[in-house]
Amino acid sequence: MGASMTMLKGTNVPVPAQAVRVELGWRTSPGTPDVDASALLLVSGKVRDDADFVFYNQPAHGSGAVRHDGKRTERDAVTDGLTVDLARMEPVVDRVVLAASADGGSFGQVTGLYVRITDAANGSEIARYDSADATVETAFILGELYRRQGAWKFRAVGQGYSTGLEGLATDFGISVDEPQQPVPAAPFATQAPPPPPAGPPVASPPPAGPPVPLAPPAPHAPPAPPAAQPVRLTKVTLTKEAPSVSLTKQGGTSGTLSVNLNWEVRKQFKGWGAKLGRAVAMHGDLDLDLCALYELTDGSKGVVQALGNAFGSLRQPPYIHLDGDDRTGAVSTGENLTVSLDHKDRLRRVLIFVTIYEGARSFADLHATVTLEPQHGAAIDFSLDECTVPSTVCALALLTNDGGDLTVQREARYLVPERGVSPQRTIDQAYGWGMNWTPGRK
Repeated sequence: MGASMTMLKGTNVPVPAQAVRVELGWRTSPGTPDVDASALLLVSGKVRDDADFVFYNQPAHGSGAVRHDGKRTERDAVTDGLTVDLARMEPVVDRVVLAASADGGSFGQVTGLYVRITDAANGSEIARYDSADATVETAFILGELYRRQGAWKFRAVGQGYSTGLEGLATDFGISVDEPQQPVPAAPFATQAPPPPPAGPPVASPPPAGPPVPLAPPAPHAPPAPPAAQPVRLTKVTLTKEAPSVSLTKQGGTSGTLSVNLNWEVRKQFKGWGAKLGRAVAMHGDLDLDLCALYELTDGSKGVVQALGNAFGSLRQPPYIHLDGDDRTGAVSTGENLTVSLDHKDRLRRVLIFVTIYEGARSFADLHATVTLEPQHGAAIDFSLDECTVPSTVCALALLTNDGGDLTVQREARYLVPERGVSPQRTIDQAYGWGMNWTPGRK
């Protein structure tokens, strides 16, 4: 199907690819709601459980077949992406619903909404459906991938919901964690209701028979397994206008905070998407490193990074851990940075940053979305602006402990090291960390 062709609602096309990229796109302008892509894996029309819902708070399916890749912005065009590996799809899954939800408005305020299916291997377009008739809907099923006689097809759907992502999700069997609503106070009664009329006298029960021996107490049943937590649909998106949020106010006061970086290369490497949850190799031997500078309340400072094998620890200082150094770009591995919120009172500040270790001269051809996911509370995400300087190090987010209140600040700062100065020393100088640096290697 050529790039200029758009499908009519209800029509379908074969999908010959082993894996596809689903691109949800729209035009943005002041007042346009934020739009998010999601996917539901269905068996006979319903999800098997909440894990079959892939979206910003649950970005990868356990089978590895579907993942949410995140947003990218170029001028007034925004896209949100999913990757669907049809070859890895469990045989019982017969349909993948591709949906969009509007946050802060309806789809009647969104212009240029479309879904586009491309071959993940070579970027060629397989299908495209443009939606033009939305009004009050706050969630939309744009299309679906479905099996027919052992082969996959894509159908343009164009069905809207006025009940948002929650309505769409519950329709397919997802249990949603609803925010607690205040219980309204009972109306104040100005006059007591009249007593009910007296009925006829009630007969007393007959005298008890001979005493019955008590049955032995039933054995204690084993405790029921804890119920699965319903899906949380809340999230926080940081912007230049609203760059910070309190983790404490979001309920993220214990457990862990996972820091994920999602990169996509444009131009000559377009179409290769990185799995959310890692800074990975994007082309050949391009190697990106996710790192953190930390300062503890006892004054100690340091860095968590793959360079020098400084992977840190969650159970002892610095209470930050990098799970490894992935240089392959393989979907099943990658780099994850985790911060222990159980020890947040020991943290004074943490600066999360990314460096290009090798394989590129700058971030100019890379698009990125940063997601911080607390174990409890809403996920926090933001996009990086396009890089227009020869930067090899980018400050992503700054965590600051202010009287026990841990705040997350969007930094999104591309820095340009001076000749002969390392990216780490460059970021140290920009944020006044004051550490001594020596050359290191991996």
